[in-house]
Amino acid sequence: MKFYKWIGKVEEGVAKVSLVIIAVLVFVQAMTRRFGKPISWAMDISTFLFAWVVFLSADAAMRKDALVNIDIFVKKLSPKGQLTMKLINHIIIAIYLIVMVIYGTRLTITTYHRTFAGLPWLSFSWATMTVPLGCLLMLTTTILKIRETIEERNAIKDKGIVEERGE
Repeated sequence: MKFYKWIGKVEEGVAKVSLVIIAVLVFVQAMTRRFGKPISWAMDISTFLFAWVVFLSADAAMRKDALVNIDIFVKKLSPKGQLTMKLINHIIIAIYLIVMVIYGTRLTITTYHRTFAGLPWLSFSWATMTVPLGCLLMLTTTILKIRETIEERNAIKDKGIVEERGE
């Protein structure tokens, strides 16, 4: 669990720094273009970093339960029903992420020879690698969330049994 928390801090740190670099690069690129001396590689680096920011931030948000959700109907269920829906949701997400890891890996392999226009030395695979790696990170988070939800559900079940016995 320590390593998992450390990975989360690294994800957030890399995403924050990358976002700042993107903002600076886009600004500098716009200014140099305005003065007739555009730097062609700035947009390529920004695109590359943006791919990493998206997936690292998605896992960071998932870790904190900060992803958008619509729970109008789920809130009307009992606590056990809510946890069951949460469990079903996490299982669906896990299946989707497994598929994304598989297809993302294929994408990374197939884009190996493709390069960025302004950076011919940088393989596009470094950007597409974010798909399987980011989804693998999110899959780890999802599996931990499934385990946590099962434990919560069991605690409610155990509490119900205790209350039925009058203990």
